[in-house]
Amino acid sequence: MAKAHKPSRGSSGNSKRSARHASKPMKKKPLAPPPPPQRGGVELVDPRVQAQLKLYDEALALFHQQKFARSKQELEKVLEGPSKELADRARVHLRIAAQRMNPPLEQNPRSAEELYQRGVAMMNIGRWDDARESLIKARKAAPKADHIHYALAALDCLTGEADSAMANLKVAIELRAENRYHARNDEDFAFLQEDPRFTELLYPEKDGGA
Repeated sequence: MAKAHKPSRGSSGNSKRSARHASKPMKKKPLAPPPPPQRGGVELVDPRVQAQLKLYDEALALFHQQKFARSKQELEKVLEGPSKELADRARVHLRIAAQRMNPPLEQNPRSAEELYQRGVAMMNIGRWDDARESLIKARKAAPKADHIHYALAALDCLTGEADSAMANLKVAIELRAENRYHARNDEDFAFLQEDPRFTELLYPEKDGGA
């Protein structure tokens, strides 16, 4: 007759230990709070920082459009905000804007790009005649540079020369179609907003669909 085998003490002890171990609930580590939202390394929790960042973005957009005088005004407002990092960035662009707005008079620009930069700088400080002189020289040196024609069109608007503005803007768009979309949102062309030729040039799809 076969004998029943008794479980060994070792296996019984292991079972009891396993049961005791299983019966203890696992402690969950508390989750760390999510980091505050950031943009470019700047925390956006404080609504004052959010407002400061909005000002900085607007100033930067003006800066890239080479509207340095208006950009400078917005950048100076950024300095008053609570974020030191945004203020530091603003100071960098303020220095560059100041240099672009006040080119040394002793400079003698020769290349088309140098003449263009000087022309834009003169526009930003309201020296229309000096701006036109430099931009016309730049256009002569680089007749297929769309940004020079565009700058001349903007200058024409600022000085009330509608026909010349339309002619220069048309060439700028022919050379680079993206200029059509830039002009739609460029405040320098507010002078032409009521001119039907301006609408036809910037919104050809409306004319085609009529």
